[in-house]
Amino acid sequence: MSDPKPTYLAAPSRSKVRLPAGACDTHVHVFGPAAVFPYAPEAGAPPADAPKEKLFALHEFLGIKHCVIVQSNYHKMDNRAAADAIAAKNGDYSGVALAPYDASDDVLKALDAQGFCGIRFNFMKHLGAGAPIDGVIALTKRLANIGWHLQVHFDPELVDEFAPHFKQSAVPVVIDHMGRIDASKGLDHPNFKSLLKLMEDPKFRVKVSGSERASQAGPPYADAVPFAAKLMAEFPDQCFWGLDWPHPNIKHGPIPDDGVLTDLLAEIAPTEVALKKLMVDNPLGFYRFPKVKSA
Repeated sequence: MSDPKPTYLAAPSRSKVRLPAGACDTHVHVFGPAAVFPYAPEAGAPPADAPKEKLFALHEFLGIKHCVIVQSNYHKMDNRAAADAIAAKNGDYSGVALAPYDASDDVLKALDAQGFCGIRFNFMKHLGAGAPIDGVIALTKRLANIGWHLQVHFDPELVDEFAPHFKQSAVPVVIDHMGRIDASKGLDHPNFKSLLKLMEDPKFRVKVSGSERASQAGPPYADAVPFAAKLMAEFPDQCFWGLDWPHPNIKHGPIPDDGVLTDLLAEIAPTEVALKKLMVDNPLGFYRFPKVKSA
């Protein structure tokens, strides 16, 4: 059996967008290395390693200072690879963990000490059965005690079903990848309109990431940009941005070029003020960088 091929470009293009000082990428993953941090057997075929050193080099190349590492489904609830990467950055990186909806307070506090600041729940068919939504919302009362947030990843047709539950969260709710919209359906599709309606509640944040997933046209993903631009225009204080490196589970098109994805910021946040808000002010306020560990 041959080794899996990387899902990221070893030499991405250099973005034409000059990022502001302190720019933050709020959505990446680290995979392995498997020799140190084995993949979960139940996660299916293992990916190619995408270790912290590759991520750090990419961020240095693009001019990104801060980052939020989202725990990978390939590692399931073994958060050690993400924790190792966070520790290496001395407070400049943070993380969002995977943990059971009934995780003990001791487990949550231990993750908090490692630099995690939220917990993610997947409600995507390709990632298997999700946690019971009532249990997830009940957990948020305990997340509030440690200053964490809830991050959710769901199929776009579930937005109306889950919205009443998410509104009951005791902590802010971050929505992944623009609610996983399909760009071919257009801005007037009911799923996207429901997402816009949900964002009227200041409890919610949204990641204007995943253009390469939403696009049906392929690079440079022009069909997906209007969705991100509309979210940023209407909810400028509630948006974050992320590359989603190393781009797992891309079903169509070439491997995304992280320079091209960064170039999209010129249309998503077209003014200097908007770009600074998206890349610096919003994430640094929400994720509270730099994260200095207590003695």
